[in-house]
Amino acid sequence: MENILSVNLSSSTSPVIEEVRGKDYIEYGTEEWKNLYPQFLIDLYYNSSTHAAIINATAEMIAGDDIVIDDEEEAQENNLDKLVKLKNLFYNANGKETLHEVLKKVAFDFKLQGGFGLHLIYNRAKTEIVEIYHVPCERIRAGKPNAMGVVDTYYVSADWSNTRMNRPTPIAAFDAYDRTSASQLLYSGLYSPNMDIYHTPDYIAANNWALVDSRVSEFHLNNISNGFSGSYMINFSNGVPTQEERLAIERSLTDKFTSASNSGKFVLTFSDDKTRTPEIFPISVSNADKQYLALQELLVQNILTGHRVTSPMLMGIKNDTGLGNNADELNNAANFYLNTVVKPFQSHILKVLAKIFKINNMDLSVSFVQTKPITTKFDMETLKSVMTQAEIREELGLAPLEEDEVVEEDEFNEVGMIDGKPVYDTKEEAIAYAERLGCSGYHEHEYEGNTVYMACESHDELMNFGKTELDVFLESMEDIPKDWELIDEEKVEDEHEDFDFEQSLNEFANDKTELASTGIARPNAKTRGKISKTKGNNNQDGVNKSFNDYYKVRYVYAKDNFLSQKGETRDFCKLMTLAKKIYRKQDIINMGSKPVNAGWGAKGAATYSIWFWKGGGNCHHFWLRQIYKTSLTNAKSNISSSQLIGYTKAKSEGFTAQKNDNKVAKAPKRMKNNGFLNPR
Repeated sequence: MENILSVNLSSSTSPVIEEVRGKDYIEYGTEEWKNLYPQFLIDLYYNSSTHAAIINATAEMIAGDDIVIDDEEEAQENNLDKLVKLKNLFYNANGKETLHEVLKKVAFDFKLQGGFGLHLIYNRAKTEIVEIYHVPCERIRAGKPNAMGVVDTYYVSADWSNTRMNRPTPIAAFDAYDRTSASQLLYSGLYSPNMDIYHTPDYIAANNWALVDSRVSEFHLNNISNGFSGSYMINFSNGVPTQEERLAIERSLTDKFTSASNSGKFVLTFSDDKTRTPEIFPISVSNADKQYLALQELLVQNILTGHRVTSPMLMGIKNDTGLGNNADELNNAANFYLNTVVKPFQSHILKVLAKIFKINNMDLSVSFVQTKPITTKFDMETLKSVMTQAEIREELGLAPLEEDEVVEEDEFNEVGMIDGKPVYDTKEEAIAYAERLGCSGYHEHEYEGNTVYMACESHDELMNFGKTELDVFLESMEDIPKDWELIDEEKVEDEHEDFDFEQSLNEFANDKTELASTGIARPNAKTRGKISKTKGNNNQDGVNKSFNDYYKVRYVYAKDNFLSQKGETRDFCKLMTLAKKIYRKQDIINMGSKPVNAGWGAKGAATYSIWFWKGGGNCHHFWLRQIYKTSLTNAKSNISSSQLIGYTKAKSEGFTAQKNDNKVAKAPKRMKNNGFLNPR
């Protein structure tokens, strides 16, 4: 046997899953994957195309298109505080990601690893969770259970195969009632038999078949990459060389005749005796092509079975099912997979989120927006003719109607939509629809070359119908453009409402900067730095359009967090904060002439100065001035922003009009009588 150079016919199976105790943490995995079982699952994902396709598709289904608040309208009426807090968490889970972006990673880990980890960061007072981060499962190991059998510490390492270079870091386990740590790690998953600490994936029985898939692909790759690929035996009949000579011959043959570039080349030998020529014996497998085809079909079917997939088409895997049966198969397979696989994963994630929401006192019901990967072969009219209203509502994911609740059928025949509103081909239908809405009359539009009719006397009335003055105002406000750079932020102090901070700042910038262009028209010096109060005149948007708009000055409706939060329930302030808009001073001044917060003016007046009084008596908010730098087109020299802003602040404080007596900087709650005319 010592004369045989190399024979490698080793077998390979998936590693044994075992929790090994004995260190500060519990190891996960044995044998060659000692404490690295999660990494084995990752390698399996990267090397089996069928397995990876199923995991990717399932993770997308679990995460859905989004996560939404159930019955948001009811929450606006009864739980506006909770709604605002939960919305803020949805938009900003950790400063870099939305909550749904975090949940997409959670869904992927949940399917691939059988569990998921979340790093929860508390505020300083440890009363609320302010940030949520996803932690990859392969980085998590559980600490030893305490005397009660509960894991109270987890360890996190960037690479468990090299803990010398990547020392494990202990993190307290999630405990809603013990918040001594500033952050906690929540590790969760579905029940796994014979496992006390860790969670295993639901497809574990198919691991060997996924390994077969990866080995088959490696075999075919080696057949291309290696000229001989272990399919030939070479025998030299001129004696047995030394071990060193044998290794040299092996290296020589390997270098010359293996790899894809050498396949198909001939072997040239020389000998002085016919009996001493090398012999080359092919090692052939009968019907190898048919065996591999059968093996491919078998492994795909077993991987699908392990994942509980009844139709490969559902996962984007092509099969030989006829086109006539695909729609039926996909509908049945999608419903089965959604109800038996996807929804249990989603339900568990929602239960974990509910624990987090309860800590923050924003425990509203939420749900995933399901991703439906198929379309029906029946049109809506066919479905309506054979399904009851309750069945249709259930299919759409809607709650059943109450006994006395009905959905009115639309007796109007709309011919299209403009701006999301229906259009009709007769005046009578438009007028009738207007009466249903609560407005009157109609107005005309051109639609696809024809004259059509819409409800209400004007388009603006129709579009704004049912909206409050505040709703209309907030919709017209701007978000912060991406190319604006915030360079200064300060609480508004002695700035009078008539002072145009933006215009004055830009005029200083133009005076200090030499421009490449000439003939720039300057605003009249007598009107510099003054806000126009003419109704409808919105002139405060930087300098005249012939100027470069170096700076933009905007105002933010900010909250004084040092005041007591007891009893704050005013809708105006909550909606202003929730909108997350920035405002020009002209817009704020114009709000004073609109009933955006009716009843909070002097003696119950509908309008008052929002710039001065904000949300009215007892309000906790103030105006925060933000200065952004925008374009510096045509500027020949740099501008010292801090110097110019300092000039403008000084000018605003020395403005000739009557100053605001510093009250504009205060939240009404800090004013005399808490901002009311008389003590309360």
